Amino acid sequence: MIRYNKFDLKQVAKNAHNFLTTMVDKEYDCLPYWFVQINENPAYAKHVRVDDAELVASWYEAIVSIENIIGADDASEKVKNGFKKHLMKSWGKDGLRYHEDYPWSNTNHSAFHEMSYILGALNRVLEVEPGNVEAEKHSSGLVRAMRDLVFERKVKTFWSGDFPFNEKIYEFPGDVYLRDGGFVPAHVTGRGEEAIRNGMVLHSIVVRAEKHNDHVALDLAEGLANHILGLSRYFSYNGEFFGHVHSAVWAASGIARLGRLLNNEFYIEKANAIYNYVKSISSSFGWVPEYAKWHPMSEEFCETCCIKDMIQCSLELIDCGYDYWDVVNKYVRNQLAENQITDGSFIAVDNSIEDANGYTYKDIDKRVVGGWSGGAEPNSISLQRFRSIAGCCVGTAPQALDLVWERIITKSDQGIFINLPIEKEDNQAKVEIGYPNEGFLKVTAKNDGKYFIRTYDWMGEKISTKLNNKLVPLMYENNCIAFDVKKSDVIELSHELETKIVSENFRGRDWAVTWRGPDVVELEPSGAPLQLYQRREGMKKDIPLSPGKSQGAKMSLAPTEQKKKISIYNV
Repeated sequence: MIRYNKFDLKQVAKNAHNFLTTMVDKEYDCLPYWFVQINENPAYAKHVRVDDAELVASWYEAIVSIENIIGADDASEKVKNGFKKHLMKSWGKDGLRYHEDYPWSNTNHSAFHEMSYILGALNRVLEVEPGNVEAEKHSSGLVRAMRDLVFERKVKTFWSGDFPFNEKIYEFPGDVYLRDGGFVPAHVTGRGEEAIRNGMVLHSIVVRAEKHNDHVALDLAEGLANHILGLSRYFSYNGEFFGHVHSAVWAASGIARLGRLLNNEFYIEKANAIYNYVKSISSSFGWVPEYAKWHPMSEEFCETCCIKDMIQCSLELIDCGYDYWDVVNKYVRNQLAENQITDGSFIAVDNSIEDANGYTYKDIDKRVVGGWSGGAEPNSISLQRFRSIAGCCVGTAPQALDLVWERIITKSDQGIFINLPIEKEDNQAKVEIGYPNEGFLKVTAKNDGKYFIRTYDWMGEKISTKLNNKLVPLMYENNCIAFDVKKSDVIELSHELETKIVSENFRGRDWAVTWRGPDVVELEPSGAPLQLYQRREGMKKDIPLSPGKSQGAKMSLAPTEQKKKISIYNV
């Protein structure tokens, strides 16, 4: 009988811990390396400007997320303190956060999409350290600085007359604010889509408003949301758009959260429409394109940041009353996990080269383990793409892991909910699973009371339940199977689990997706050079022949590719 590897969220987190704690520059207080080039001979990482912009913020949130899952150690504490030290530096008198002047940096500026990460990290610092005066000062000051910089659109001057807008509408004049020059019309990021790229900050602003009762943040959030959904003309009536998926879905998460905070159904419905449009151009297991309608879909790659955004938006919409638990479950255990590098033995390394001028060469093969791809195909990770590993994704993917980790087991006035079939143990319950080998979920109660197990369509209709090894009838409540238990009682849920091959069309072609419950165990056609979904026990992602390795090394070819040689330079 074929056996498959279980999804192990904690192991994914442990891998991420490796990357986050080693792919840093100790000479600069653990400054991260964004740019990692694993297809060069020898491989290297180098600093770029963004390391001290969004990365010190997103990596702070990432390492805090990892500590929440697997616990802290000396290595995580060291880098966390380094990231926080960088985060608290380089604040202008205007309240915006810039970056230090490094040899590898050019223009010193503040970009509003980067403030999404900065404010998000400050929110997280205040969550971890509620009394941190410095973080509160910068968090409050950043919101007020951004509010001072927006234009308020008040009147629409049309051919037939002047008409006042009925709601507040705030828009940033540009997407680059120079440290020494402010807004300069001739100076832009060049990315375009200013409304939505700037709108990425919305979610962090809403969290600030909600968690700290910040009326300025709430005002800014409403004005930006109204501009994004209206005057910007970025989204169509049904949520479709042209452009950057990461920005659009992160903004949608903020719009959904704002709608829940204000009990505004319009915001919630619009966020849901944007989310469902992106879901319609993604795979059922979490491959999400980096752009919508920018390239032919067959040329799109998956930026792991986009998977994080879809998981986060799913959870925000769940809190608004929608049922997207299955999306969360399938995205995290499939493409999010598959996009992570778990073996760097194929990488060419030269440990004789000393670190200098912002470059590092040492032990790259070991340090890359735990990194995430910024451009994966559904069935493989390309090594030629300059973002085969992306520092931005390494900052966001662990946050997605933590968001899911926190929702596996939740407590409410009604009782304890087991929301996701993912293994975890806390002071409420211990959850064990059999997937993808057996249709089996076991819950050991840690308290007296009511326990609820959420069920899914892929479990089928023939579900049986046991309490302390005795069959009990199914009792449904809150769309879950309900149990009245005592501390140490053991609940068991079992069902048939078949291997199903489902045809699915995405990324411009048909795919054969082999499912075992919520897990994809095989995907055809297979890919190279780093083949994904090799989930049989004992198998690893394909290890290609790398330019620096011995000529005796072999590349593991996908079953359907055995008759032809594959060059990583032609993929």
